[in-house]
Amino acid sequence: MWRLRRAAVACEVCQSLVKHSSGIKGGLPLQKLHLVSRSTYHSHHPTLKLQRPQFRTSFHQFSSLTNLPLRKLKLSPIKYGYQPCRNFWPARLAARLLKLRYLILGSAVGGGYTAKKTFDQWKDMIPDLSDYKWIVPDIVWEIDEYIDLEKIRKALPNSEDLAKLAPDFDKIVESLSLLKDFFTTGHKLVSEVIGASDLLLLLGSPGETAFRATDHGSESDKHYRKVTDKEKIDQLQEELLHTQLKYQRILERLEKENKELRKLVLQKDDKGIHHRKLKKSLIDMYSEVLDVLSDYDASYNTQDHLPRVVVVGDQSAGKTSVLEMIAQARIFPRGSGEMMTRSPVKVTLSEGPHHVALFKDSSREFDLTKEEDLAALRHEIELRMRKNVTEGCTVSPETISLNVKGPGLQRMVLVDLPGVINTVTSGMAPDTKETIFSISKAYMQNPNAIILCIQDGSVDAERSIVTDLVSQMDPHGRRTIFVLTKVDLAEKNVASPSRIQQIIEGKLFPMKALGYFAVVTGKGNSSESIEAIREYEEEFFQNSKLLKTSMLKAHQVTTRNLSLAVSDCFWKMVRESVEQQADSFKATRFNLETEWKNNYPRLRELDRNELFEKAKNEILDEVISLSQVTPKHWEEILQQSLWERVSTHVIENIYLPAAQTMNSGTFNTTVDIKLKQWTDKQLPNKAVEVAWETLQEEFSRFMTEPKGKEHDDIFDKLKEAVKEESIKRHKWNDFAEDSLRVIQHNALEDRSISDKQQWDAAIYFMEEALQARLKDTENAIENMIGPDWKKRWLYWKNRTQEQFVHNETKNELEKMLKCNEEHPAYLASDEITTVRKNLESRGVEVDPSLIKDTWHQVYRRHFLKTALNHCNLCRRGFYYYQRHFVDSELECNDVVLFWRIQRMLAITANTLRQQLTNTEVRRLEKNVKEVLEDFAEDSEKKVKLLTGKRVQLAEDLKKVREIQEKLDAFIEALHQEK
Repeated sequence: MWRLRRAAVACEVCQSLVKHSSGIKGGLPLQKLHLVSRSTYHSHHPTLKLQRPQFRTSFHQFSSLTNLPLRKLKLSPIKYGYQPCRNFWPARLAARLLKLRYLILGSAVGGGYTAKKTFDQWKDMIPDLSDYKWIVPDIVWEIDEYIDLEKIRKALPNSEDLAKLAPDFDKIVESLSLLKDFFTTGHKLVSEVIGASDLLLLLGSPGETAFRATDHGSESDKHYRKVTDKEKIDQLQEELLHTQLKYQRILERLEKENKELRKLVLQKDDKGIHHRKLKKSLIDMYSEVLDVLSDYDASYNTQDHLPRVVVVGDQSAGKTSVLEMIAQARIFPRGSGEMMTRSPVKVTLSEGPHHVALFKDSSREFDLTKEEDLAALRHEIELRMRKNVTEGCTVSPETISLNVKGPGLQRMVLVDLPGVINTVTSGMAPDTKETIFSISKAYMQNPNAIILCIQDGSVDAERSIVTDLVSQMDPHGRRTIFVLTKVDLAEKNVASPSRIQQIIEGKLFPMKALGYFAVVTGKGNSSESIEAIREYEEEFFQNSKLLKTSMLKAHQVTTRNLSLAVSDCFWKMVRESVEQQADSFKATRFNLETEWKNNYPRLRELDRNELFEKAKNEILDEVISLSQVTPKHWEEILQQSLWERVSTHVIENIYLPAAQTMNSGTFNTTVDIKLKQWTDKQLPNKAVEVAWETLQEEFSRFMTEPKGKEHDDIFDKLKEAVKEESIKRHKWNDFAEDSLRVIQHNALEDRSISDKQQWDAAIYFMEEALQARLKDTENAIENMIGPDWKKRWLYWKNRTQEQFVHNETKNELEKMLKCNEEHPAYLASDEITTVRKNLESRGVEVDPSLIKDTWHQVYRRHFLKTALNHCNLCRRGFYYYQRHFVDSELECNDVVLFWRIQRMLAITANTLRQQLTNTEVRRLEKNVKEVLEDFAEDSEKKVKLLTGKRVQLAEDLKKVREIQEKLDAFIEALHQEK
């Protein structure tokens, strides 16, 4: 009865406290509090990740308030739909005191055994929340500003009521002291448990384990019953294994909670959360430094000694599986016994809110939680590998850079290398084995590279190839971590388990290592998920005899512990070496800057890309200059070039045959027919060719013309390549010939000379053309007959026998022409016989063909001289032309022919000029821009066209500066993180 009375009084006190709960000021919204703060008010909130300790439920069976109905509380309005249940702390304190009283009574009645058992359970279940204090917002620590203490004081019961509830305060004080000691002891124990992850420290001595864990047993572990030594050892081993597994489970649980909390921190941007600088930016900065260094030509004795985790191993030893377990995603291509890793893959692991992967040179993100994105990522990696491998090779030294981000990932940079092989199989290049060795040595010879040596535990240790290579690169084992994979198969197949222990301890290999680990990477099924593999690995080691018999330590197993160990070793190596590397690049930068000042004091330091941009602007300016060429200049060069191209055809095939006719009618008819045939078949095409060649010549002139002091010969090769490629791509408009044919045909049909000025211009044009032909003919005759008497006497030159025969034949033919100046263009057979006999009479033997060849040149000169004399007579013939040469012996139809040709040339040049300036110059400019854009994307082309000491020095100087700046920024961020 007295218990029921006291319980009723307690209920009344609680109800009075609830009624006065309105003393809280401000109505603080629950959603503004952090996740942990919400749990204080609403224990069943769905987003709550941290569960309450289970020891609170153990009081429930002793409470007298269990079956009493609770009075409905009137809650203050809450925003955003939250409905928290606020219990005021005095009421909770009273409830705890009542539970404590019955706990003491129950413990006294039940005996010390139950109390001790409950006490041990509480110690195991209490988490340490000291690491999460930063999550609690400042409002919690300032709660007294929002509570009306006066109303609380009035709501509290008086001393008499409290005396009824607490009959013996001395016992309560003793209980509180006991509870205080309990929490102190529990806090120390949990701190030791959580600190176990920090006890994984690397050992400096080779051949020993990389990490040691210190176990703290409780006081009760010292009291053992008297047994034999063998039983005591077994009992200690069993207890040690149980303790290790217990710590491991606690660590996994805390890591999982920490992962969830960090994910929330990365995703939310709430003012109530105190943000910390995330570590992912630090590893990203370091990865950028490595990317720049990979492109840097190691000149001036500057080498890349920054740390990386280099993953090496025999082919199919499980390298890829270990990396995927560390990255927590199946990101690499897989094959059954086939070489899949054909080039190094640099994987940068960092923290992030989402599990994604992306390449350095791409903006596409692959969601690693989706199978289709994983398949696309594996396919992309395989394509990049095959692209890097040149024809006739199997592997490539070119590196693929990949960033993987996700919550809970350890920050590090790993390089997956092709697996070391012993025999070159069919389908591989003959030098594949040597190439793989050279690539592996190039990465491992870095004195700060961490070598992650992967060994297949399911095969004989004597078959390993990579261990000899690792022992050569790191003979003292100061930066090597040995990993034994497929331990499940090894334990199943190896007859002597101690052999696995010898492998782990490094007694079967010549190599030494900083640490030794054993992992399980699945059951051999490529479709297994990472989570399934991890569960299988943990289950295997929990039941493995290797742990139960103490052949392996708990910190030496699972890829989780391996990842933590490698990350710690990586960052330790980074902190020890990065400043030394920064100093080395500072010295290199000083040397390069000094060399530039001494060799190029008046030039800016332009690297290859900057020089290309400068050359690009100059080339485009020169192309634009084509549009500034005057129309008169275009027409002059087009007309001159076109006449040079068609003059031979006009003289030889049109004018000379027509001039052999007997009258003007026949002359004009022959000219019209031949002009029509020429226009239909050849003339338009010749005109377009001339225009295109003229455009090329002008473009080349602008491109290669020296610019005085501003000319930079470093651009000459580039400009020449751009010019050739642009001309190769340019094609003239196909419709130009058709339109040009009509224009030229109309121009040649016109015979009407309008004024004396045009007549004189036609005569002048005809004289120039005939004089040029006469000069060519005289040179041909001179070469045929040899030097004349002046040259023979002055220059001591003599004629050959053939030249002597040609000279005698020429003299004989000239005598015949003097007798008949109107002789036709061809010799008759009797005339040839007469000439031959006359020469034979003088002792000169001559062939009839030689007589014909000599006659062609002699008659040609005679005809041209006669035509030039006729031009002089036609200067006054414009009057007769207007009268159509009626009642006149003077006929100047040949002048009209040359006027028609001259007018056709002028009209054609004008038409081509319009087409050039309106269409073709712009199309050429477009082609030049396309060529420059293609060259800009082709790094090899730029290196080939922009060469020289000046370019290389500027390139090295820029890269060294960029590396130094990134290193300085990384070191500063590294110091801030400390």
